[in-house]
Amino acid sequence: MRELHRIHIAVSGIVQGVGFRPFLHRLARECSLNGWVRNTSSGVELELEGPDEALKGFADGLKRKAPPLAVVEDVRITPMDGLAGYRDFTIRDSRQDSGATLVSPDIAPCPACLKELYTPSDRRYRYPFINCTDCGPRFTIIRSLPYDRPGTSMSTFAMCPDCAAEYGDIATRRYHAQPDCCPRCGPRAFYLDDRGAAVPGDAVTLAQQALAAGGVIAVKGTGGIHLACDASNPDAVRRLRRRKHREEKPLAVMCRDLAAAKRLCFVDGDEEKLLQSVRRPILLLRKRDPQGLTGLSANARLGVMLPYTPLHVLLLDGSSGGPDTLVMTSANLPGRPVMTENDEALQGLRGIADGFLLHDRDIVNRCDDSLAAVWRGREYFFRRSRGYAPQPVTTAFDVTGILAFGAEQKASFAAGREYHAFLSQHIGDLKNAETLDHYRAAMETYLRLFGIRPAQLVCDLHPDYFSTGEARALARRENLPLLQVQHHWAHMAACMADNRLDGQVFGIVWDGTGLGLDGTIWGGEFLVGGYEQFRRVGSIRPVLLPGGDAATQKIGRIALSLAWDAELATDAFPPAENRATLLAMLERGISCPAASSIGRLFDGVYSLLTGRQAAAYDGQAPTLLEALVDASIPGRVYPVAFYEEDGLRRFDTRPLLRALCADKAEGVSPAAMARGFMDALCRMALEQCRALNDRRLPVVLSGGVFLNQYLLSGITRLLEADGFRVYPHCRVSPGDEGLCLGQLAIAAAQRSVDFHVSGSSPENCIR
Repeated sequence: MRELHRIHIAVSGIVQGVGFRPFLHRLARECSLNGWVRNTSSGVELELEGPDEALKGFADGLKRKAPPLAVVEDVRITPMDGLAGYRDFTIRDSRQDSGATLVSPDIAPCPACLKELYTPSDRRYRYPFINCTDCGPRFTIIRSLPYDRPGTSMSTFAMCPDCAAEYGDIATRRYHAQPDCCPRCGPRAFYLDDRGAAVPGDAVTLAQQALAAGGVIAVKGTGGIHLACDASNPDAVRRLRRRKHREEKPLAVMCRDLAAAKRLCFVDGDEEKLLQSVRRPILLLRKRDPQGLTGLSANARLGVMLPYTPLHVLLLDGSSGGPDTLVMTSANLPGRPVMTENDEALQGLRGIADGFLLHDRDIVNRCDDSLAAVWRGREYFFRRSRGYAPQPVTTAFDVTGILAFGAEQKASFAAGREYHAFLSQHIGDLKNAETLDHYRAAMETYLRLFGIRPAQLVCDLHPDYFSTGEARALARRENLPLLQVQHHWAHMAACMADNRLDGQVFGIVWDGTGLGLDGTIWGGEFLVGGYEQFRRVGSIRPVLLPGGDAATQKIGRIALSLAWDAELATDAFPPAENRATLLAMLERGISCPAASSIGRLFDGVYSLLTGRQAAAYDGQAPTLLEALVDASIPGRVYPVAFYEEDGLRRFDTRPLLRALCADKAEGVSPAAMARGFMDALCRMALEQCRALNDRRLPVVLSGGVFLNQYLLSGITRLLEADGFRVYPHCRVSPGDEGLCLGQLAIAAAQRSVDFHVSGSSPENCIR
């Protein structure tokens, strides 16, 4: 008779809400082992009894055969004394402990559920909330860990006998699936008219009919409510834009399937894979007609996603003549977070929505759609949110107890536990009170869910950021140490941490604005350093901003400033009634802060090239300038010049601007000028690297300007051809949303070294 042994196994990672316990049960049965398994706050634990060979086979299978959505980070096997005499294998009730596990993001419907959704004989035929252990809502419905139904918004829906039988049957896909439900016992969808009155009939059919008739419909998903209309109906799109006061900002679309997406855009193999992945981000794709679909996007690219809930699948299936492509834009009032509650939508969208397709399952955690492009075969994030959050970014260093508050626009935060950086979902601009409330609530949720007790706080150097105010308030309240880190250094460190780099790097950090160590606005910086310190070694000639922040919207003022600085004729910019006043401000240096900002340079150049005087939203001018480029039209070759000032090698914008204005006067194509301008910036980056990075340190590219795919590709290509190792972002956004990761990394390094900034007073960099 073979000798029996007993072992204890603890598994950590994303092992809840992904069918992990049912998988372990089936694996134990395969290996003829007895024992038990249960969820804990830390992950999953189990005991097994059986022959040594079978136990080894189980351990091997645990690592090799884990469910596709599971992320097994650590497996600890401990031999135990004696035998317990288990006669079978059971799933025990979950146990609370002092630890905290990871939480799965929300997952798109799996093929098996989609097949059942359209099988007339199936009891879940056309049921909008079909799910199983391989798919469905996760983060957006969870209130507490361990991940069990009572800790989710499914707690109010008691399982019917059929669902309960499935839940307890090891042979089904729904064995221990926490959101398991059906039409008899689960959430229900309903349709309301524009006054909020119930309309009899099938909710999805009614919504399809309204969309086909040109209506604007509010649709409740997993992480928030969208406003939808027929993307192929220009009148409906114009109506949605007018009602939502979103006249120019691009609109994302949701396509029925890949074929519908390919009718609008080019889709390569990597893009196809990501579009159809379980994460289902909005993906920026090249329009087949760069000048087409202007009602949806004036850019060369369009944001496209595929349905990521069963309700979306049904809404787009055309069964009642509805469209196969819908505009899907967040249902929110200007500057506020996406709506999540039915009553909030009925009140806030009155006069905007012609109907409401809602449901009665609560959204616990608000989570906007993720936005990405594919660059060199992988995701390149503009916004990391639904489908990714709250899955942590792993770090190469211990970040336990560090809470990073991020910036103010495109705000996010990061909380550290061991080697995990938990980055928040998309939050938005903290200048809005409701968004600030969302920021606070999300932070509280992360700290509670993941068992993080802050011991060190870190925020931006800018004293007036709302995130800085939040950090200072918590530091006072809890008597915690607070570091304030310079904005562009945090960007550089974020890219280092994103790529798991250590030591010294050369940072090219280009963005809109960030407070510099000298009290001026930075945004076109060349830095040398690491997590412990940095030096600013290069920059660009500062752009004067008449009227300060007002110039970021009134970009004609920046065009005037650039022309004035380059000693060019200024009589065309801006309107005559303002010109004399603005020129006087420039000449006297009154209310004209200087910004060494690539973002502001883009604003001014776009205005110079097109005559446009105002931007409708943040980042519009740089995006539209990139969209001017036509691959068939060569770029003009413009001069790249430099000068030394106070120990900095600065890019001199004046020769470039004179050449641009001369070409405009000659009637040169805007496409050739826009391409030539960006080519000049690429060459400028290369020349700065050659002059300032003689040690050939790894080069990291960060800051919101690197959302520009032309610059990203052009600079990377030139630097790599010259022998530099180049590291763009790969797991978080290069914009301010990813900056909190750099703050976290710098604070972690501070634990073991004394901070200083060469050539600067330490207290000016970190406080």
